[in-house]
Amino acid sequence: MDVHRSFAQVAIHEDGITAKSFRLELEHDTVVAFGKDLRADDEVVLEATGNTAAIVRLLTPFVARVVIANPMQVKAIAHARVKTDKVDAAILAQLHAAGFLPEVWAADDDTLALRRLVSERVAVVRSIRRAKSRVHAVLHANLIPKYEGHLFGKGGRHWLAKAPLPKTERDLLGRHLDELDWLNDRLATLDTALIRFSLDDPRMRKLMSVAGISSVIATAVVASIGDISRFSSPEKLASYFGLTPRVRQSGDRGAIHGRITKQGNATARTMLVEAAWSAAGVPGPLRSFFLRIKDRKGANVAAVATARKIATLIWTLLAKEEPYRWARPAFVAMKMRRLELRAGATKQHGNKPGPGRDYWIKEIRHREMELVANAEASYARMVEAWRDRPPKPKPT
Repeated sequence: MDVHRSFAQVAIHEDGITAKSFRLELEHDTVVAFGKDLRADDEVVLEATGNTAAIVRLLTPFVARVVIANPMQVKAIAHARVKTDKVDAAILAQLHAAGFLPEVWAADDDTLALRRLVSERVAVVRSIRRAKSRVHAVLHANLIPKYEGHLFGKGGRHWLAKAPLPKTERDLLGRHLDELDWLNDRLATLDTALIRFSLDDPRMRKLMSVAGISSVIATAVVASIGDISRFSSPEKLASYFGLTPRVRQSGDRGAIHGRITKQGNATARTMLVEAAWSAAGVPGPLRSFFLRIKDRKGANVAAVATARKIATLIWTLLAKEEPYRWARPAFVAMKMRRLELRAGATKQHGNKPGPGRDYWIKEIRHREMELVANAEASYARMVEAWRDRPPKPKPT
Protein backbone atom coordinates (compact mmCIF):
# COMPACT_ATOMS: atom_id res chain seq x y z
CA MET A 1 0.00 0.00 0.00
CA ASP A 2 1.38 3.36 -1.09
CA VAL A 3 -0.35 5.50 1.54
CA HIS A 4 -1.39 9.12 1.04
CA ARG A 5 -3.49 11.49 3.11
CA SER A 6 -6.93 10.40 1.88
CA PHE A 7 -6.26 7.30 -0.23
CA ALA A 8 -3.81 4.44 -0.77
CA GLN A 9 -2.67 2.79 -3.96
CA VAL A 10 -2.83 -0.97 -3.46
CA ALA A 11 -0.74 -3.52 -5.40
CA ILE A 12 -1.47 -7.22 -4.83
CA HIS A 13 1.63 -9.35 -5.44
CA GLU A 14 1.05 -13.05 -6.17
CA ASP A 15 3.30 -15.70 -7.69
CA GLY A 16 6.06 -13.19 -8.42
CA ILE A 17 3.91 -10.69 -10.34
CA THR A 18 1.62 -7.79 -9.53
CA ALA A 19 -1.75 -9.45 -10.08
CA LYS A 20 -3.95 -6.50 -9.23
CA SER A 21 -3.68 -2.76 -8.61
CA PHE A 22 -6.37 -0.37 -7.45
CA ARG A 23 -7.03 2.74 -5.35
CA LEU A 24 -8.46 2.47 -1.83
CA GLU A 25 -10.10 5.41 -0.02
CA LEU A 26 -8.72 5.75 3.49
CA GLU A 27 -11.94 5.80 5.48
CA HIS A 28 -12.64 3.61 8.48
CA ASP A 29 -15.39 1.44 6.99
CA THR A 30 -13.66 1.18 3.62
CA VAL A 31 -10.39 -0.01 5.16
CA VAL A 32 -12.23 -2.56 7.34
CA ALA A 33 -14.11 -3.88 4.29
CA PHE A 34 -10.79 -4.18 2.44
CA GLY A 35 -9.33 -6.13 5.36
CA LYS A 36 -12.26 -8.57 5.33
CA ASP A 37 -11.55 -9.33 1.66
CA LEU A 38 -7.96 -10.37 2.46
CA ARG A 39 -6.87 -13.91 3.35
CA ALA A 40 -5.68 -14.88 6.81
CA ASP A 41 -2.20 -15.74 5.44
CA ASP A 42 -1.77 -12.44 3.55
CA GLU A 43 0.86 -9.87 4.53
CA VAL A 44 0.29 -6.13 4.13
CA VAL A 45 3.17 -3.71 3.54
CA LEU A 46 3.02 0.08 3.93
CA GLU A 47 5.46 2.86 4.68
CA ALA A 48 5.61 4.73 7.99
CA THR A 49 3.59 7.94 7.79
CA GLY A 50 1.09 9.97 9.80
CA ASN A 51 -1.90 7.63 9.49
CA THR A 52 0.03 4.35 9.46
CA ALA A 53 -0.94 3.42 13.04
CA ALA A 54 -4.67 3.60 12.25
CA ILE A 55 -4.31 1.42 9.14
CA VAL A 56 -2.22 -1.13 11.04
CA ARG A 57 -4.80 -1.28 13.84
CA LEU A 58 -7.68 -1.87 11.39
CA LEU A 59 -5.97 -4.47 9.18
CA THR A 60 -4.07 -6.52 11.79
CA PRO A 61 -7.08 -8.73 12.80
CA PHE A 62 -7.61 -9.90 9.21
CA VAL A 63 -4.09 -10.82 8.00
CA ALA A 64 -1.06 -12.76 9.14
CA ARG A 65 1.14 -9.68 9.45
CA VAL A 66 1.25 -5.94 8.76
CA VAL A 67 4.77 -4.76 7.89
CA ILE A 68 5.84 -1.12 8.26
CA ALA A 69 8.68 -0.01 5.98
CA ASN A 70 11.26 2.71 6.60
CA PRO A 71 10.47 5.28 3.86
CA MET A 72 13.96 6.80 3.75
CA GLN A 73 15.68 3.45 3.28
CA VAL A 74 13.09 2.28 0.74
CA LYS A 75 13.74 5.44 -1.26
CA ALA A 76 17.47 4.78 -1.23
CA ILE A 77 17.08 1.13 -2.26
CA ALA A 78 14.35 1.47 -4.89
CA HIS A 79 15.13 4.76 -6.60
CA ALA A 80 13.56 4.73 -10.08
CA ARG A 81 13.26 7.14 -12.98
CA VAL A 82 9.56 6.42 -13.28
CA LYS A 83 7.82 7.21 -10.01
CA THR A 84 4.06 6.80 -9.74
CA ASP A 85 1.77 5.53 -7.00
CA LYS A 86 1.35 2.22 -8.83
CA VAL A 87 5.12 1.79 -9.21
CA ASP A 88 5.73 2.65 -5.53
CA ALA A 89 3.12 0.16 -4.31
CA ALA A 90 4.51 -2.58 -6.56
CA ILE A 91 8.07 -1.89 -5.38
CA LEU A 92 7.03 -2.26 -1.74
CA ALA A 93 5.46 -5.63 -2.52
CA GLN A 94 8.48 -6.81 -4.52
CA LEU A 95 10.98 -5.77 -1.84
CA HIS A 96 9.01 -7.58 0.84
CA ALA A 97 8.65 -10.71 -1.30
CA ALA A 98 12.42 -10.70 -1.90
CA GLY A 99 13.22 -10.16 1.77
CA PHE A 100 14.90 -6.77 1.15
CA LEU A 101 12.32 -4.52 2.82
CA PRO A 102 13.80 -2.33 5.61
CA GLU A 103 11.25 -2.63 8.41
CA VAL A 104 10.52 -0.43 11.41
CA TRP A 105 9.05 -1.45 14.75
CA ALA A 106 5.27 -1.19 15.14
CA ALA A 107 4.55 0.43 18.50
CA ASP A 108 1.88 -0.99 20.79
CA ASP A 109 -1.19 1.02 21.85
CA ASP A 110 0.27 2.11 25.21
CA THR A 111 3.45 3.39 23.57
CA LEU A 112 1.45 5.22 20.91
CA ALA A 113 -0.70 6.88 23.58
CA LEU A 114 2.41 7.99 25.47
CA ARG A 115 4.00 9.30 22.27
CA ARG A 116 0.92 11.37 21.53
CA LEU A 117 1.05 12.92 25.00
CA VAL A 118 4.74 13.75 24.58
CA SER A 119 4.13 15.24 21.12
CA GLU A 120 1.24 17.31 22.45
CA ARG A 121 3.44 18.66 25.24
CA VAL A 122 6.17 19.58 22.76
CA ALA A 123 3.60 21.48 20.66
CA VAL A 124 2.30 23.35 23.73
CA VAL A 125 5.83 24.33 24.80
CA ARG A 126 6.47 25.59 21.27
CA SER A 127 3.27 27.66 21.41
CA ILE A 128 4.31 29.11 24.79
CA ARG A 129 7.61 30.24 23.28
CA ARG A 130 5.75 31.93 20.42
CA ALA A 131 3.35 33.69 22.82
CA LYS A 132 6.27 34.98 24.89
CA SER A 133 8.02 36.18 21.75
CA ARG A 134 4.90 38.13 20.76
CA VAL A 135 4.86 39.83 24.19
CA HIS A 136 8.50 40.83 23.74
CA ALA A 137 7.67 42.10 20.24
CA VAL A 138 4.95 44.40 21.62
CA LEU A 139 7.37 45.83 24.17
CA HIS A 140 10.11 46.27 21.58
CA ALA A 141 7.77 48.01 19.11
CA ASN A 142 6.78 50.53 21.79
CA LEU A 143 10.32 51.26 23.02
CA ILE A 144 9.77 49.65 26.41
CA PRO A 145 13.14 48.81 28.03
CA LYS A 146 13.98 45.25 29.00
CA TYR A 147 12.72 44.08 32.37
CA GLU A 148 15.50 42.95 34.69
CA GLY A 149 14.07 39.74 36.06
CA HIS A 150 11.52 37.08 35.19
CA LEU A 151 9.11 38.93 32.89
CA PHE A 152 6.36 36.33 33.16
CA GLY A 153 6.57 35.84 36.90
CA LYS A 154 4.61 37.73 39.56
CA GLY A 155 6.93 40.74 39.58
CA GLY A 156 7.14 40.84 35.79
CA ARG A 157 3.35 40.73 35.41
CA HIS A 158 3.02 43.64 37.84
CA TRP A 159 5.61 45.57 35.80
CA LEU A 160 3.78 44.79 32.55
CA ALA A 161 0.52 46.13 33.99
CA LYS A 162 2.17 49.53 34.51
CA ALA A 163 4.07 49.67 31.19
CA PRO A 164 3.26 52.89 29.25
CA LEU A 165 1.37 51.51 26.23
CA PRO A 166 -1.38 52.93 23.99
CA LYS A 167 -4.81 51.36 24.46
CA THR A 168 -4.64 49.25 21.30
CA GLU A 169 -1.21 47.93 22.26
CA ARG A 170 -2.38 47.34 25.83
CA ASP A 171 -5.32 45.29 24.53
CA LEU A 172 -2.99 43.32 22.24
CA LEU A 173 -0.63 42.63 25.14
CA GLY A 174 -3.56 41.47 27.25
CA ARG A 175 -4.66 38.99 24.59
CA HIS A 176 -1.15 37.57 24.36
CA LEU A 177 -0.96 37.21 28.15
CA ASP A 178 -4.40 35.54 28.27
CA GLU A 179 -3.23 33.07 25.63
CA LEU A 180 -0.06 32.45 27.61
CA ASP A 181 -2.05 31.74 30.79
CA TRP A 182 -4.28 29.29 28.92
CA LEU A 183 -1.26 27.52 27.45
CA ASN A 184 0.42 27.29 30.87
CA ASP A 185 -2.71 25.69 32.32
CA ARG A 186 -2.75 23.20 29.46
CA LEU A 187 0.94 22.46 29.99
CA ALA A 188 0.31 21.82 33.70
CA THR A 189 -2.46 19.35 32.81
CA LEU A 190 -0.19 17.49 30.38
CA ASP A 191 2.68 17.45 32.89
CA THR A 192 0.38 15.90 35.48
CA ALA A 193 -0.62 13.17 33.03
CA LEU A 194 3.02 12.47 32.14
CA ILE A 195 4.01 12.39 35.81
CA ARG A 196 1.36 9.74 36.47
CA PHE A 197 2.75 7.70 33.58
CA SER A 198 6.28 8.01 34.95
CA LEU A 199 5.28 7.01 38.49
CA ASP A 200 3.38 3.93 37.28
CA ASP A 201 6.15 2.67 34.99
CA PRO A 202 9.18 1.01 36.67
CA ARG A 203 11.34 1.82 33.63
CA MET A 204 10.79 5.54 34.06
CA ARG A 205 11.33 5.40 37.83
CA LYS A 206 14.67 3.71 37.22
CA LEU A 207 15.72 6.34 34.66
CA MET A 208 14.78 9.15 37.04
CA SER A 209 17.39 7.86 39.50
CA VAL A 210 20.02 9.24 37.08
CA ALA A 211 21.11 12.81 37.71
CA GLY A 212 19.58 15.17 35.16
CA ILE A 213 16.69 12.94 34.05
CA SER A 214 13.31 14.41 35.04
CA SER A 215 9.87 12.86 34.61
CA VAL A 216 9.38 14.69 31.30
CA ILE A 217 12.70 13.43 29.94
CA ALA A 218 12.06 9.89 31.18
CA THR A 219 8.62 9.69 29.55
CA ALA A 220 9.88 11.12 26.26
CA VAL A 221 12.78 8.66 26.11
CA VAL A 222 10.69 5.59 27.09
CA ALA A 223 7.96 6.59 24.61
CA SER A 224 10.58 6.81 21.87
CA ILE A 225 12.24 3.50 22.77
CA GLY A 226 9.16 1.38 23.37
CA ASP A 227 10.58 -2.14 23.68
CA ILE A 228 14.27 -1.96 24.65
CA SER A 229 14.84 -5.53 23.41
CA ARG A 230 14.73 -4.31 19.80
CA PHE A 231 18.14 -2.67 20.38
CA SER A 232 20.87 -5.28 20.66
CA SER A 233 23.55 -2.83 21.83
CA PRO A 234 23.89 0.66 23.33
CA GLU A 235 25.45 1.85 20.08
CA LYS A 236 22.27 1.00 18.19
CA LEU A 237 20.16 2.90 20.71
CA ALA A 238 22.43 5.96 20.39
CA SER A 239 22.16 5.66 16.60
CA TYR A 240 18.35 5.50 16.90
CA PHE A 241 18.46 8.84 18.72
CA GLY A 242 20.72 10.32 16.01
CA LEU A 243 23.60 10.85 18.45
CA THR A 244 26.25 8.91 16.52
CA PRO A 245 28.64 10.61 14.05
CA ARG A 246 28.45 10.24 10.31
CA VAL A 247 31.19 8.01 8.90
CA ARG A 248 32.60 8.25 5.36
CA GLN A 249 35.16 5.74 4.10
CA SER A 250 36.15 4.69 0.59
CA GLY A 251 39.10 2.83 -0.91
CA ASP A 252 42.39 3.07 0.93
CA ARG A 253 41.51 6.26 2.71
CA GLY A 254 40.78 6.15 6.41
CA ALA A 255 37.32 6.71 7.83
CA ILE A 256 36.17 10.31 8.28
CA HIS A 257 33.91 10.95 11.27
CA GLY A 258 31.65 13.98 10.94
CA ARG A 259 28.84 15.55 12.93
CA ILE A 260 26.06 13.50 14.49
CA THR A 261 23.48 12.17 12.04
CA LYS A 262 20.38 13.66 13.76
CA GLN A 263 18.39 10.89 12.04
CA GLY A 264 15.99 9.67 14.67
CA ASN A 265 13.53 10.90 17.25
CA ALA A 266 14.26 14.64 17.52
CA THR A 267 12.22 15.08 20.70
CA ALA A 268 14.06 12.34 22.59
CA ARG A 269 17.42 13.61 21.31
CA THR A 270 16.63 17.13 22.54
CA MET A 271 15.56 15.75 25.91
CA LEU A 272 18.79 13.79 26.27
CA VAL A 273 20.83 16.92 25.55
CA GLU A 274 18.81 18.76 28.21
CA ALA A 275 19.57 15.91 30.61
CA ALA A 276 23.26 16.26 29.76
CA TRP A 277 23.26 19.97 30.63
CA SER A 278 21.51 19.20 33.92
CA ALA A 279 23.91 16.38 34.76
CA ALA A 280 26.83 18.71 34.08
CA GLY A 281 25.69 20.89 36.98
CA VAL A 282 25.69 18.27 39.74
CA PRO A 283 28.54 16.12 41.12
CA GLY A 284 28.98 12.69 39.62
CA PRO A 285 30.75 10.70 36.89
CA LEU A 286 28.62 12.32 34.17
CA ARG A 287 29.86 15.77 35.15
CA SER A 288 33.44 14.55 35.11
CA PHE A 289 32.87 13.17 31.60
CA PHE A 290 31.27 16.47 30.51
CA LEU A 291 34.20 18.53 31.84
CA ARG A 292 36.75 16.26 30.16
CA ILE A 293 35.15 16.76 26.73
CA LYS A 294 34.55 20.45 27.39
CA ASP A 295 38.27 21.07 27.98
CA ARG A 296 39.05 19.56 24.57
CA LYS A 297 36.15 20.56 22.29
CA GLY A 298 33.92 23.06 24.06
CA ALA A 299 30.67 22.95 26.01
CA ASN A 300 28.27 22.27 23.13
CA VAL A 301 30.18 19.23 21.88
CA ALA A 302 30.51 18.05 25.49
CA ALA A 303 26.73 18.25 25.96
CA VAL A 304 26.08 16.11 22.88
CA ALA A 305 28.76 13.60 23.91
CA THR A 306 27.26 13.40 27.40
CA ALA A 307 23.81 12.87 25.85
CA ARG A 308 25.22 9.87 24.00
CA LYS A 309 26.79 8.63 27.23
CA ILE A 310 23.38 8.92 28.93
CA ALA A 311 21.82 6.96 26.03
CA THR A 312 24.36 4.19 26.65
CA LEU A 313 23.56 4.30 30.35
CA ILE A 314 19.82 4.07 29.61
CA TRP A 315 20.36 0.94 27.50
CA THR A 316 22.31 -0.69 30.31
CA LEU A 317 19.67 0.16 32.93
CA LEU A 318 16.75 -1.07 30.82
CA ALA A 319 18.23 -3.96 28.84
CA LYS A 320 20.23 -5.50 31.68
CA GLU A 321 17.74 -4.40 34.37
CA GLU A 322 20.50 -3.07 36.59
CA PRO A 323 20.10 -0.26 39.15
CA TYR A 324 22.01 2.97 38.70
CA ARG A 325 25.10 2.57 40.85
CA TRP A 326 25.59 6.27 41.59
CA ALA A 327 21.99 7.09 42.48
CA ARG A 328 21.42 9.12 45.66
CA PRO A 329 18.61 7.24 47.48
CA ALA A 330 17.45 10.13 49.68
CA PHE A 331 17.45 12.57 46.77
CA VAL A 332 15.59 10.11 44.52
CA ALA A 333 12.98 9.50 47.25
CA MET A 334 12.44 13.25 47.64
CA LYS A 335 12.23 13.63 43.85
CA MET A 336 9.58 10.91 43.62
CA ARG A 337 7.59 12.38 46.51
CA ARG A 338 7.46 15.77 44.82
CA LEU A 339 6.18 14.12 41.66
CA GLU A 340 3.53 12.25 43.64
CA LEU A 341 2.32 15.52 45.17
CA ARG A 342 2.16 17.14 41.73
CA ALA A 343 0.16 14.15 40.49
CA GLY A 344 -2.46 14.72 43.21
CA ALA A 345 -1.26 12.63 46.17
CA THR A 346 -2.39 13.81 49.61
CA LYS A 347 0.09 15.46 51.93
CA GLN A 348 1.08 13.67 55.11
CA HIS A 349 0.72 15.48 58.42
CA GLY A 350 1.79 14.65 61.95
CA ASN A 351 4.92 13.06 63.34
CA LYS A 352 5.01 10.12 60.92
CA PRO A 353 8.09 10.50 58.65
CA GLY A 354 7.33 10.89 54.95
CA PRO A 355 9.07 9.01 52.11
CA GLY A 356 11.28 12.00 51.30
CA ARG A 357 12.33 12.84 54.84
CA ASP A 358 15.92 11.54 54.65
CA TYR A 359 16.89 14.16 52.08
CA TRP A 360 16.25 16.94 54.61
CA ILE A 361 18.60 15.36 57.15
CA LYS A 362 21.87 17.19 56.62
CA GLU A 363 24.16 14.28 57.48
CA ILE A 364 22.46 11.91 55.00
CA ARG A 365 22.37 14.52 52.27
CA HIS A 366 26.05 15.39 52.69
CA ARG A 367 27.02 11.71 52.80
CA GLU A 368 25.32 11.11 49.45
CA MET A 369 26.94 14.22 47.95
CA GLU A 370 30.33 13.00 49.15
CA LEU A 371 29.71 9.60 47.52
CA VAL A 372 29.02 11.01 44.06
CA ALA A 373 31.83 13.57 44.44
CA ASN A 374 34.26 10.70 45.12
CA ALA A 375 32.91 8.89 42.04
CA GLU A 376 33.57 12.01 39.96
CA ALA A 377 37.12 12.28 41.33
CA SER A 378 37.75 8.58 40.64
CA TYR A 379 36.67 9.01 37.03
CA ALA A 380 38.96 12.03 36.64
CA ARG A 381 41.92 10.04 38.04
CA MET A 382 41.18 7.17 35.67
CA VAL A 383 41.21 9.57 32.71
CA GLU A 384 44.51 11.03 33.85
CA ALA A 385 45.94 7.51 33.92
CA TRP A 386 44.91 7.15 30.26
CA ARG A 387 46.71 10.35 29.37
CA ASP A 388 49.87 9.46 31.26
CA ARG A 389 50.22 6.12 29.49
CA PRO A 390 53.27 6.17 27.14
CA PRO A 391 52.53 5.80 23.41
CA LYS A 392 52.75 2.35 21.90
CA PRO A 393 55.99 1.73 19.95
CA LYS A 394 55.57 1.73 16.19
CA PRO A 395 56.11 -1.64 14.50
CA THR A 396 59.46 -1.93 12.70
